Amino acid sequence: MSTTRKRVYGYLAEFKSASALYKAAAKVRDAGFRKWDCHSPYPIHGLDGAMGLKRSILPWLVFCGGATGTATAFALAYGTQVLLYPTVVQAKPVNVFTVPAFFPIMFELTILFSGFTTLFGLLALMKLPRLNHPLFASKQFHRTTDDAFFIAIEARDPKFSPEGTRALLEEIGGTSIELVEEED
Repeated sequence: MSTTRKRVYGYLAEFKSASALYKAAAKVRDAGFRKWDCHSPYPIHGLDGAMGLKRSILPWLVFCGGATGTATAFALAYGTQVLLYPTVVQAKPVNVFTVPAFFPIMFELTILFSGFTTLFGLLALMKLPRLNHPLFASKQFHRTTDDAFFIAIEARDPKFSPEGTRALLEEIGGTSIELVEEED
């Protein structure tokens, strides 16, 4: 006999259209919720603003990754071609003025480090890989990739209360409101 304990993940509410989801997102934001998300089959222009999301930190991470790639390439090329093993080609100087010869490797490592920073930074910011999400257990959530629009409010939000959150979702036009549970 297996006894699996479940805890409440939050509420999932369906909305009729992208416009209804947009308006509901603004109302959830205005109600003060912080741990919630919108799900739709396609991107909705302006939804980030309606949700009150700040700009991502990812561009700054990518810039730092690219700058690290440039610095690494310069240190590698200058260290090996000027300091450790000076290579004299057609009587050209072996000093800091040979930097233009380093541009191809500096460009390549800037792109490589930026790409890796984008990949791993995005995975970290999205908290992936996550093999299972509590919303996948919902009976209706599979429709989010087809024709449905949802708002999920998590129970770990400080403003969450079982009765109050459900009432808010009903008030802003949510239908098929479902309490989502996850295994403990």
